[in-house]
Amino acid sequence: MTKTAVESAVEVMYAHLAALNSRDEDAIAKTLHFPHFRLSGNNVKIWQSPDNYLEDFHMRAGDTWDHTEWGHLTPIQSSKQKVHLDVQVRRFARDGTLLVEFPSFWAITCIDGVWAAQMRSSFAVDPEQAALISP
Repeated sequence: MTKTAVESAVEVMYAHLAALNSRDEDAIAKTLHFPHFRLSGNNVKIWQSPDNYLEDFHMRAGDTWDHTEWGHLTPIQSSKQKVHLDVQVRRFARDGTLLVEFPSFWAITCIDGVWAAQMRSSFAVDPEQAALISP
């Protein structure tokens, strides 16, 4: 029996979170299709390969970031090869302080039999964007 698309997508998301929190670049790469796309605000970032993905994340998350949790993972739509997920991202400091929380939309796709995240769009504010909107 094969897993459903939604089960596969949720499994990818938890594998991504575990890899991110353990800072395992190889494991993170296995949860993403490349090119991988991220839309935040009006800015699109495209990673053609896993190179610099984790480094870019650390720049976005900041020096005080310790780990991330999913507030929720809610399937919105699915087909046999793609799942859209409504995701709440929650980043924490080492002492458990919530650093930031924001909604995000993830598209998990099956390409050549491999389920992984192809793209996402979030309402995260990157540090350089925050500097532009801060009073």
